[in-house]
Amino acid sequence: MGRSPRLTEAERRLWNAFPTGETVELGPFEIGASRKAGANAPKDGDTWGPDRSIRAEVIAWLLLGARDAGTGSVPAVRLRGARITGRLEIVGGTIPHELILVGCHLDEPVRLTGSTTRTVRLTDCSFPGFVAADIRVAGHLSLSGSDITGTLRLNRAQLENGLWLGGTKVVADDDEEWAMYANAMVVDSGMYLRNADFTGGISLLGARLNGGFFLEGATLRNPGKEALYADNLVVEDAMRCTDGFLAIGSVRLRGARINGTLAFGGTVRSPDTLYALHLSHMEARELDLRPAQPIDGVVTLAHTRLGTLTDHLSTWPEKLRLNGLTYDRLRGSGVPERIKWVTRDPEGFRPQPYEQLAAWYLRDGNDALARRTQLAKLRARRQTQGFGGRVWGRLLDLAVGYGYRPWLAGVWFTLLLAVGTVVFAINPPRALKPTESPDFNSFAYTFDLLLPIPAFGQRELFDPAGWTQWLAYGLIVCGWILATALIAGATRILRPQ
Repeated sequence: MGRSPRLTEAERRLWNAFPTGETVELGPFEIGASRKAGANAPKDGDTWGPDRSIRAEVIAWLLLGARDAGTGSVPAVRLRGARITGRLEIVGGTIPHELILVGCHLDEPVRLTGSTTRTVRLTDCSFPGFVAADIRVAGHLSLSGSDITGTLRLNRAQLENGLWLGGTKVVADDDEEWAMYANAMVVDSGMYLRNADFTGGISLLGARLNGGFFLEGATLRNPGKEALYADNLVVEDAMRCTDGFLAIGSVRLRGARINGTLAFGGTVRSPDTLYALHLSHMEARELDLRPAQPIDGVVTLAHTRLGTLTDHLSTWPEKLRLNGLTYDRLRGSGVPERIKWVTRDPEGFRPQPYEQLAAWYLRDGNDALARRTQLAKLRARRQTQGFGGRVWGRLLDLAVGYGYRPWLAGVWFTLLLAVGTVVFAINPPRALKPTESPDFNSFAYTFDLLLPIPAFGQRELFDPAGWTQWLAYGLIVCGWILATALIAGATRILRPQ
């Protein structure tokens, strides 16, 4: 095409610079010191005149090989401080050259659907959307620092060397739920959203991120809906939502697999959704759940498998579903208080969290805490039983702590023995066979009443009268209750764990 008269002076500069990959700067642009997302992108780019304007079709021609490459150099489109008019659209094409735009303003959305390309960088730019479903990038895609007023679509994209969205601001269209729609995306390096700001949800359903997922300082806003929807996400290495991370809306990772550490150290607020933090049916080597403040909303870890769970007593959420959660190790503060941790299920009593916690206490050598956990489980279960079950459970609890406090039986036995000894010493029963009966001993008589099988033979030889007869009956009943409780406790203690 050469020096076509159709090219403006600005376009001609780009045309001539392309063979060597030289950067063409059409206007002043400096990256400011602000760390606010999208703050460095141009705000007045739509007012730039012809001296700073390039037609999108000219860029597309160059990327698709309309200009011969220079000898001994790497051609590329590199623009700085330019306004791109028209739509930059390459659908299903093979783009052998890099596209680097810095501090540019694009009038219309970029569309690279189904294309195969090398590195694409639109940094500190402003444009109304980016559509690149099914794109293949033999390099990295960077939109860092840009101000995007429209949805970022990367569903089924394959990116070899990372996705960079650090400091990017994305605001979804009014009729769009998603600010970023990237289901089934594969990134063979890291995905970086550090200090990014998204208004609208991020959908990563079934995506695979082979170099980690980093959201330090990111802000995700989609109130009443999913701020992050990433069911069945696979992350090799770490996923970090820390250092000022803020999600207004649900963070959903149901069925995800994190082959590293999943860390939540920021803030999640979503009281008006079913779950604020949905981590059920997932796997992670380590979950570090220490948000800056307690999560506002329900958190579920139901049926999740964790290697290590690290948390902090002060940041436990008020409503926490743990049914089916398994873990190998627990770290953090509040080890003795974890019994309260398993009582926060909003749906009521669930036995499995108690069993899992007791098993961990045993592995950790805390036998006493394991017994306390089992006792807490039985007390919680009692509230779900009928009247008879609650009464019998209360008796077992008072008598021997459901077998986990057998020393209580000794206390009750000693107390009842002392009461009976004093009462029957003052009001001795009459002998059934005065000539054959031995001398009455109130201590031995009370002891016989309390034992299911008499030991001293006093109970069969003496008969109490009046109100002491009811005391004797009461002692017999109490003796059977204590014996039953002790047998249940001994069975529970001696049973192999």
